[in-house]
Amino acid sequence: MTTKLSKKALLFAEKAILKLNFSRYFIAFLFGLITFNAPKTLLAQTTYLPHYNTKNGLASNNCYYILQDKKGFIWIATDNGLSRFDGTNFQNFTIEDGLPDTQILQMKEDKDGRLWFFALNGQLSYLKEGKFYNQDNDELLKKLNFNTVIVSFLVDKLGRIWLGTNANLIVCWDGKTIKKYISPNLNDKFINAFIHEDEHGNIFAYSDLSVQKFDGKTFSMVKSKVQPISYMTAVNSTHRSLFYLDAGGLKQYRHGSINDLIPIPQNLIKNMSGYFYYDVTAKEVWLSNANGAFALNKSGKTVQYLQDISVNQVIKDNNQNMWFATNQGIYMLPNANNRLSIIDAESGLSSNVIKSITKDGKNRLWLGTDDAVIDVLTINNYQVDEIGLDDFKKYKTIKQVTFDPKDQSIYFASDYGMGVFKNIYNGSNEVSYLKESNNSMFVIKHFSVGENNNHLALALSSGVVFLSDRRNKFEFNAAKYREKEDFFKDRSYHVFYDREGNLWFSNINGLSQFSKGKLIKHYENHPLLTKRINDIQQLADGTLILATDGYGLIFYKNRQITRQITQKDGLTNNICTKIFVKNNEIWVLTNKGVNKIADYPSQFSVTNFDYGKDLLSDDINSLFIDDSTAYFATNKGLILFKYNNKNIVKNLPKVYVTSIIKDNERLPIDQGNFTFETGNNTILFTFSAVDFTTSDITYRYRLNENSAWVETRTRRLDFSSLQSGDYIFEVSAKSQNGNWGESAKIAFTIKKHFWQSLWFLSILILLVAYIFYKVAVYITRKQKDKEQEQLLLKNKVLMLEQQALQAMMNPHFVFNVMNSIQHYINTQNTASANKVLTGFARLIRKNLEICTKSYISLEEELEYLNLYLKLEKNRFGDKLKYIFNIDEEIDKEETFIPSMLLQPYVENAIWHGIMPKETGGEILINIKLKDEFYLNIEIIDDGIGIDNSLKDKKETHISKGMQLTKERLHLLGQIGAKPIHLNVRQNTTNGTTVSISIPLK
Repeated sequence: MTTKLSKKALLFAEKAILKLNFSRYFIAFLFGLITFNAPKTLLAQTTYLPHYNTKNGLASNNCYYILQDKKGFIWIATDNGLSRFDGTNFQNFTIEDGLPDTQILQMKEDKDGRLWFFALNGQLSYLKEGKFYNQDNDELLKKLNFNTVIVSFLVDKLGRIWLGTNANLIVCWDGKTIKKYISPNLNDKFINAFIHEDEHGNIFAYSDLSVQKFDGKTFSMVKSKVQPISYMTAVNSTHRSLFYLDAGGLKQYRHGSINDLIPIPQNLIKNMSGYFYYDVTAKEVWLSNANGAFALNKSGKTVQYLQDISVNQVIKDNNQNMWFATNQGIYMLPNANNRLSIIDAESGLSSNVIKSITKDGKNRLWLGTDDAVIDVLTINNYQVDEIGLDDFKKYKTIKQVTFDPKDQSIYFASDYGMGVFKNIYNGSNEVSYLKESNNSMFVIKHFSVGENNNHLALALSSGVVFLSDRRNKFEFNAAKYREKEDFFKDRSYHVFYDREGNLWFSNINGLSQFSKGKLIKHYENHPLLTKRINDIQQLADGTLILATDGYGLIFYKNRQITRQITQKDGLTNNICTKIFVKNNEIWVLTNKGVNKIADYPSQFSVTNFDYGKDLLSDDINSLFIDDSTAYFATNKGLILFKYNNKNIVKNLPKVYVTSIIKDNERLPIDQGNFTFETGNNTILFTFSAVDFTTSDITYRYRLNENSAWVETRTRRLDFSSLQSGDYIFEVSAKSQNGNWGESAKIAFTIKKHFWQSLWFLSILILLVAYIFYKVAVYITRKQKDKEQEQLLLKNKVLMLEQQALQAMMNPHFVFNVMNSIQHYINTQNTASANKVLTGFARLIRKNLEICTKSYISLEEELEYLNLYLKLEKNRFGDKLKYIFNIDEEIDKEETFIPSMLLQPYVENAIWHGIMPKETGGEILINIKLKDEFYLNIEIIDDGIGIDNSLKDKKETHISKGMQLTKERLHLLGQIGAKPIHLNVRQNTTNGTTVSISIPLK
């Protein structure tokens, strides 16, 4: 073992060996010098100050002034406009938002909540209810434009506004008039005047050249021992006293007397280049200059921050955080309960990269570095011992260190080797290295020391092995290991001895356990246990905590997974690398930061240490937690903070609506209610919750008190095309694992359309009722008219039916039938006479039957037509022929047609078509279904033709029966839903076709 002196000594030794040909004695002496214990080095821890610049959203890195308003927002005046910071996001404002100039030098807030801004171009502006006012939109500010830089601002107890400028000018506005005060004397001009009001209401102007007092009309010179160095070194207190710096230090002017508060060295007084801040509570003054910020108390203790950075101003916020305005952005010094400290190479460690950490029984931290060195840090006095290791290449990176309290030993491992420091309290730091009997190379992933036995388990790239007696035999022989007894093959990641001495390990298959000589493969029963496990720890009740590579934390007990905690429960990431259990709290390292789980398993909560996110993020290698302090080994050094501080009070975040914009118009945010006209409204709300300890803020909102909350991470909500009605926009916030804070509410109403108003609806109802009445009357009247018309049509149909009945009993037909009967009687042809008489009687009876019906079945119509044709056939003999063609698909009993429909056309075909021919003729009656809705009937004769028959007659004669039938069909078509189609036409040269299309019911 060697003890490292310093990097410079090693470098010097190497160069000396290479460049000079010293004797062996000198070389031996040089390396002998290196092997001595290095002198102890006192370390200085550095407090971590979060830094915000343009990369984080700040308007500019060149910051002049910082102000915290009454709501808690931090305002930063820069050379590129204003920035407002809520702890998470910056909102920037420029001339486009209403600022008179991009360079804002100073800010003040008055008792009415107005924020006043002093620009480099001398113009004054202010922010009220979310809207900026300047000389373009405010008459007062137009009058207060003097083309001079305003350096001081005061609102006195009478409400008057006093302005001190960098020129020979003081301005007072009393709410009605503006008064200007100019000193005519060269020796008492108001150059850089600071305005102060004392307890009695007296107004003083402290300028570079004089001190003057206002007598109600004008200023006049007074003798005063109060001599501030400049307007930057004077502050008006809330009790109307004056704190200021002069050549002797910090002083207070009150009730006409001067009190010395804190003496300040002359070198700091002379180098003052910015504003100062006096912390009344801590009795501490903060000075700003080009070399940083200095905090001094009455005892003379001085602490410097931000060395070599030009600081323009320091303030303390409501949460006791300190803020620094610099030319490199803004810095924050967290309050004492939230501060992180850094110990790194610049502070005295051997390297910035700390890979592993543990703590021994004498309050010393052992830190494994990436430089073949283990640093031993004594916490009480922050002294460090550097222990160098023999083989720099083999032990360059010490990725694990573990303390064995029983043996008073420190075990350590790199990727390619392992060692142990024995008897660490006697100062010798005796070291032994793990050996493999055959000098075979082995790659160590992890090791575990048994608490209740002498075992040592190793997770190797080739498998898991364990030593049964690590204290007496710190070596192993890979060739003699027996698989499944003291060697388990397959690449392994982690080993862990529980309190009962059982060995748990994870390899490429998953989680296994070796207990009392038996191997238990837990991964076979739980798919989650097949995932890669990076760390294993044990709770007091025996529950194992498994840190997985992508599946969060798994809690395993009695062969059951009792719980899984992931990002959904508050972890910063599901890739967990290290676990540390302390005082029933579980600390977890993820690749996105640090989490602490408290109150497990009852009502556990997950805390994210977000206020140190720049340090505690993705480069933490290991951790150690004691009773009050958390230590983190990172690539930036050793990070530590006091976590167990009972004075920490976590306030619920209060959310504020920061702007309301409707149709590109900014509205006042402090107005209780808004009324908007109806139409295509677009309303934008922006809001923020002030919290400087975390950026893990969740918001929720709703537009109605009875509606459900909607959670969001955004800080702006855009509502468009809202319906008319009353709304209450309500938003609240909560930080990680906290409760919801107080809500901010904005009520607004969208007017209804004129057609949604009560008067319009009343008129509309009356109008609709009137129209309904008129329509009802019209429909009733039309219905009655239609019923009357139908009744008339039916009566006319009945009349036509009677006339058709009469027409069917043609006198010539009856006369001819009677003559035929008489002829058969005279010729004593009794049989023929009886036959004709019987047919004629049946025809008359049938005629009487159908005359009472408007519709009859096709069966009845054909029966009647057959009776008629047989009587006509009896008279004309072979001169008359007739044929019926009826579609077989027609149900003649269920198919109904108008009564007395076909006989007139058949009679007309016989008498006017066939009889004029000497040879006689034939009548063809076709009855077919056109489709399922219509019945087609054709009466075709081969007579002379209807057109020829009419030509031969001297007078136009139309068959009375056909005319009546035609009128009947027309009327029936009007009554029915579908019309009856009738067509009578002559064939080519002779013959006539009558086509009738009847809708089926």
